Amino acid sequence: MARATDTSNRSPNGTGNGGVLEVEFRFEPSAYPFVRASAVADCTFELAELVPRSDGRYAEFFNVTGADPDRIEALATEHEGTDVTLVETYRDGGLFEFLVSDDCPARRLAELGALPRRVRGAGGRGSIVAEIPADADAAAIVETFLAETPEATLASKRTKPSMTPLLSEATLHRRLEARLTDRQREVLQTAFEAGYYDWPRECTGTEVAAELDISSATFSEHIHAAERALIATLFEER
Repeated sequence: MARATDTSNRSPNGTGNGGVLEVEFRFEPSAYPFVRASAVADCTFELAELVPRSDGRYAEFFNVTGADPDRIEALATEHEGTDVTLVETYRDGGLFEFLVSDDCPARRLAELGALPRRVRGAGGRGSIVAEIPADADAAAIVETFLAETPEATLASKRTKPSMTPLLSEATLHRRLEARLTDRQREVLQTAFEAGYYDWPRECTGTEVAAELDISSATFSEHIHAAERALIATLFEER
């Protein structure tokens, strides 16, 4: 994969026809902590949010799945310049806040003017997908980042008409998971798979309740609570 950017068919700002340029970078297995930890712990790191702090550091919130939270905290403390806090525990992992001061590719992209949208490390493979606004010099940002980050390789690029919403799919999934109880999730999933939400409906609430071996009143209580949690999450984030 080439490390140089293709400047053909571009506008002066490097984003083609004036749209948003989406670029994907890939990293060597041991290049950065989140990639290295994903290999050592055989887990998946996915960035939920990147927030600048007043002291010049960045807070990176990662959803980590497939690993014991204690193991992740122990691995993070081995990397100088990184402070880690377990924010929330999930069934299969947790949400962590990593305060980083240096040696962070997502932070450097943000400083250059690109907006990291998906930062992922899984099984030792790392990638960052970032968006560069139409009014930025995309070619200069990509070239500078590659020159400063020899571990990175430009994997792909494409022009998009607009920016991606700030809320990531992973963050939405985790917030929904945190809102729903196990029973609410079971009821909601059973109803969905049975065709309760199809139009016309393939089954009634009474039939779903019978499949779950609960009363119709209990089914109604759980399904409405689950629907309210989904709707609340949607409108609160918007």
